[in-house]
Formats: sequence, structure tokens, C-alpha cells
Amino acid sequence: MKLTKMSHACVRLEKEGRTLVIDPGGLSEEDAAVGADAILITHEHFDHFHEGRLRAALEAEPAAEIWTLRSVAEQISAAFPGRVHTVGHGDTFTAAGFDVQVHGELHAVIHPDIPRITNVGYLVDGGRLFHPGDAFTVPDQPVETLMLPVMAPWSKVAEVIDYVREVRPQRAYDVHDALLTDLARPIYDTHIGNLGGAEHLRLAPGASAEV
Repeated sequence: MKLTKMSHACVRLEKEGRTLVIDPGGLSEEDAAVGADAILITHEHFDHFHEGRLRAALEAEPAAEIWTLRSVAEQISAAFPGRVHTVGHGDTFTAAGFDVQVHGELHAVIHPDIPRITNVGYLVDGGRLFHPGDAFTVPDQPVETLMLPVMAPWSKVAEVIDYVREVRPQRAYDVHDALLTDLARPIYDTHIGNLGGAEHLRLAPGASAEV
């Protein structure tokens, strides 16, 4: 499949002429979800879920559908009957020709005083790619390409490194990186590359790779 990195947490996957988009949020391009046959949302935070942009994408493509957890589905399903599907840990489905498994239940801890919300990750095509959203969820099967949340208010680089070690992917591509400056990137690249135990890669927004 073709992987295209959009800004922050969003990625576009293309296979056999169809497109699956994951987490086109408020820190990604305004048109990140436009043209998608299917959209997956991991959780309700604005940098992963932008209601206005999702509505625009669904209105532009009448056949497009969304799979997401209940907290997001409740906000958009009434406007698009039959096109918004609620999923949770353990569910499996096919979206735009991609086989998807749902893993995880909770967002990572930001601070003990902040209530945790739900969060799911998506394992695509039997482990070809995994996007965990905002959590260090470890699927129960091998992962070839891990979309790695490299920098967030809820993590430190030691935890990112340990997550790569635990998942043991063939390669890890950075996502969740909008707050990471170019000055800091070499620090993260060095530590994760040297200690993670997997090939550590990153794509500029709009760049693509075959995975």
C-alpha cells in the first residue's frame, strides 16, 4: 500500500485505487480527508477529530464512510445516517478494501487530574500497518509498519523508545509530531534510532512511501 504522511497525526493509505484516511484532525491539512473512501478516527481530541472537515469530506463524497468510537460517532452520525460506524476493542471490519482490526480502549494519561477518554488504534491488513492514536497500545500480532506518536503532552522519549521495543515493528514512521520543532528532531531521531530496535523513519507532510 502507499502511505502518505499528512501533518501531525493524519495518514492516507492507498491501495487498488481506494483511499483510507486516519485521524484528519485540526492540526492536519484542511483537505486531508477529501477524496477518502473511508475515514478512521481514533478519539475525540481536536488534533485527531475535526467535525467541520469531516462533514465537508462526507458531503463531497457521498459514498465515503467513517469508523470510530462512540464519543465521536455521537457527534456526527445523525447528519449521515448509515455512514458512521461505531467500533471498539476487538472489532474487525473492511473499509475501502482494507481489513481493519481495532485495538485498545483508553487514551494515555496526560495528568492524573485529567479524566481519561476512550481511544482506539487501527491495525490494517493483518499487521501491515498500525496507528495507535494517543496511546501506547501493543497489538497481539506482529506489526510491519508502526505509526509512532513521537512527541505528545502525554509522553517522554523513554516511553516512545520502550513502545517501539515492545511492538517490535520492522519500521516506525513518526506521527503526532506537529509540536516537535526541527531543532529538536535530531535528538529524537538519535535516541529512537539507536535504542528502539527498529528502523526509524519520518516523512515530511505530503511525502509518500510504499509499505
